[in-house]
Amino acid sequence: MGQSLSGLEKQMKVAKFVYDFANDGGAVGAVVVGANMIPANALVVRGMVHVDTAVLSGGSATVALGLETATDILAATAKASLTLAAKLDTVPVGTAATAVKTTAARGLTVTVGTAALTAGKITVFLEYYTL
Repeated sequence: MGQSLSGLEKQMKVAKFVYDFANDGGAVGAVVVGANMIPANALVVRGMVHVDTAVLSGGSATVALGLETATDILAATAKASLTLAAKLDTVPVGTAATAVKTTAARGLTVTVGTAALTAGKITVFLEYYTL
């Protein structure tokens, strides 16, 4: 017989990731936050990005978010869109076509492009099912 799951295990789960310039730095490149928070074979179906502290840079910085690829959660987004209290939709928007399936346990990769950041704090909530 197959293994039975409790009702809670069948429910959608939510992972919370926080990128904070004060802790994670702001150099151009990628940094992983919340390592292994989303398990292998999870199906990320939707999410929300909230800017807690405005993203600042001396140049035209962009920020992208990803699990399996650099931009499968949020495409490279200009700092001008990452102002205090901004709320952004993620790429997964509750459809099969936009869902992201993890191949291994993952943290959220935050990729800074074009110019280094000098400030910023971003909270990301991702809703997912485990397979």
